[in-house]
Amino acid sequence: MKRRWNYNRTYALFQPFLICLMALSLFSSCGKEKIDSNGKESWQAELEAQLPLLGHRNWIVVTDMAYPLQSRTGVQTLYADAPYEEVLRFVDQTIAQHPHVSQIVYQDEELNALDETLCPGIDAFKESVASVLGKEAITYIPHEQLIARLDSVSQTFQVVIIKTNLLKPYTSTFFELGCKYWK
Repeated sequence: MKRRWNYNRTYALFQPFLICLMALSLFSSCGKEKIDSNGKESWQAELEAQLPLLGHRNWIVVTDMAYPLQSRTGVQTLYADAPYEEVLRFVDQTIAQHPHVSQIVYQDEELNALDETLCPGIDAFKESVASVLGKEAITYIPHEQLIARLDSVSQTFQVVIIKTNLLKPYTSTFFELGCKYWK
C-alpha cells in the first residue's frame, strides 16, 4: 500500500526548523549597519534615495543618541553608527550635490551656553561642526522652538532624522530645505 503525503505532518516536522532559521536571520542582522552594493551604509543609501524626493519645507536633522524616536507618520528616523562629524559632513555634501535644494542650518541656542565645565568635550564638538559647516552658516534658535517647528512641519511635510551615537546635549543640527533656484 502506497503511503500518502501528509501536509500537516510535514509542516509540523519542518516548523521548528523554519522558526530557528528565521530567528537566526533576524538576530544576525541586529546591531549591524547594512552595506549596499556601492559600499554605502544603509542610512547613507536611504538618504541618497530620499533626497531627490525632498524639496523646500522638508527637513533633515542630525541628532545625538538621546533624541527621542518620534511616532508621527511624517517623520522617518535612520540610525548612523558613525561619528557625528562624519554624518554631518555627509548630509551637508549630499544636499549640496542636489540641484533642487538649498539649506538653512539651525542649532539649539542652548548649545552656546555649554562649556567644558558643564559638558566635557563640547568645545571640540563645536569646532568640528564649525569646520564642516562654517560658524556663519548656523542660526541658533531655542530648542523648544525648533522642536515645535519640526512638529508643525511633519504634519504636512517629510522630516528625516538621522540619529548618531553622540552623547552630548543640545547638539542636534537641523537642515531646513529650500529651493535652490531662489538662491
